Amino acid sequence: MVTWFRRFTKKTFVFINLVVAVLFLIGCYNHYFDPAKFWFLGFLTLGLFYLLLILGIFAFFWLMIKPAYMLISLTAMLLAWTPLRHLVKFRAHHFSLVKDPNMIRVMSWNVQHFEIIQHKKHPEKKQQMLDIIKTYNPDLACFQEMVAGEKDSSAINYLPKILQSIGMPYYFYSYNPKLDFDREHRFGIIIVSKYPLVGKTTVSQNPKDYNSIFQHVDMVKAKDTFRIFNIHLQSLRFSDQDRQYLDAPNMENKTDLQKGKSIVAKFKAGSIRRKLQSDVIRAEISLSPYPVIVCGDFNDVPNSYAYYTIGQGLTNTFAEKGTGIGRTFSGISPTLRIDNIFVGPEFSVMQFDRYNKQISDHFPIICDLSFQKTNSPK
Repeated sequence: MVTWFRRFTKKTFVFINLVVAVLFLIGCYNHYFDPAKFWFLGFLTLGLFYLLLILGIFAFFWLMIKPAYMLISLTAMLLAWTPLRHLVKFRAHHFSLVKDPNMIRVMSWNVQHFEIIQHKKHPEKKQQMLDIIKTYNPDLACFQEMVAGEKDSSAINYLPKILQSIGMPYYFYSYNPKLDFDREHRFGIIIVSKYPLVGKTTVSQNPKDYNSIFQHVDMVKAKDTFRIFNIHLQSLRFSDQDRQYLDAPNMENKTDLQKGKSIVAKFKAGSIRRKLQSDVIRAEISLSPYPVIVCGDFNDVPNSYAYYTIGQGLTNTFAEKGTGIGRTFSGISPTLRIDNIFVGPEFSVMQFDRYNKQISDHFPIICDLSFQKTNSPK
């Protein structure tokens, strides 16, 4: 009886280990699957870190019991070595605030309206955010969920005052006026810079909502010109109730079941929309005659279709110089790195940082870039 139970337990553990290994590999290579048809595989990509953790636990377990079975986990990790490099980084971290004038310091941040909703109760939050920007002193910054006004000097987020505060006089603000935040404020995405911006372009797709807009400009530094992309892909549109349910999911009644269905439906819709947006953005990047820098809130994790499609042929600055998991979103899961800065092969990433104190629901990311001129045509 004891022998039978041991065999059954061993076979069960081997089976579970194999299933986790297969799911892990599918999640790692999810970008090969069309999100319009295989949107549900996105859940695996979202849970990659946890699947990797389970594989590690299994490897340690088999080391103690039956070392030969460690090959299940180790083989899966080996096969996923390339995508794993985008998931987690084990390296020492150091970021110097002292900026080399020959480099370009880039910041990307979903600023969550610059906390305008909380301005009456917490007016200090906006100033804290501005202080963070001034501390890093970027040459170029891309902000998403930007709420600001350009005309009324009495507006809470009066754009000229913000630009003066952070010392960045050049900007390009993209928005749909039909989606204004209020009478004094627009709602959109913005690129701000210490260097002149030309060739300003807003690309808008149907249904012309906020996530259907992205922008690019040409930044001129001395004799060099770079094309800067600022994007904010389709969010999941999770409500506060959805997030509370994800923190403590259950299926005790019909209400819980409806909440679960709603979350799955939003996840599916978001995956399909991001696929379409990513294809359009990729096409625009391919047309650039200049070296590119792509910043934004992807609302999707590493190894996703959006991450690989937009990042094709580019270098992810976190993967190059970041450390740890690099979480950029404060909710739902501690592993969500959904904000990215990608750069063309003409750039070398010298250092990378993530400001890890929570001010908005996203953490800003910053990198220093060195530009190397090439003679090869684009």
